[in-house]
Amino acid sequence: MLTQSTEKYQQILQTARQLYDSEPDWVTFFREILGVDGIIRRHFTRLEDLSAFEKSPEFEQIQKWLVKLREQKSSTDTESEPTRVITVRLPKSMHEYLRTEAHDLRTSMNKLCISKLLQVIEQDLIPTERSSAPPSRINKPAPQPMTTSINSGQPSIGNSQPMFRSASGF
Repeated sequence: MLTQSTEKYQQILQTARQLYDSEPDWVTFFREILGVDGIIRRHFTRLEDLSAFEKSPEFEQIQKWLVKLREQKSSTDTESEPTRVITVRLPKSMHEYLRTEAHDLRTSMNKLCISKLLQVIEQDLIPTERSSAPPSRINKPAPQPMTTSINSGQPSIGNSQPMFRSASGF
């Protein structure tokens, strides 16, 4: 007899399989299955439930499909969703390590870093900030860029000076 969580895991895997079989680009697969509004996040609203699913064979299979889709060169990867650039400050020795690892694996640093970012990391391996608030990665909006219009000095959308505010407005 299947448990309720096993049935849910199988349902998610079946949905992911159907999308995978339609041969989407990897960005679409990630967004629809693993993304913030993807099926996994819609089914698991509690961090504990999401963490348990991320340790399952079903999640492992979804990760394997994602890797296979990333191996297929598709010009639609960047066309299906806008890309964003982040700057990560890291020690020179870590940068050299990543550069060497990418070279050894015959891939780009960008592909290597994306692959590393897609991996699940146990919470106890992530340093916490010094605040007293418990960590949560479910349904918390990230800080959104706001811009200030040069003419009016009021917040607006467009090509002007960016200023970042957290979800709480600070």
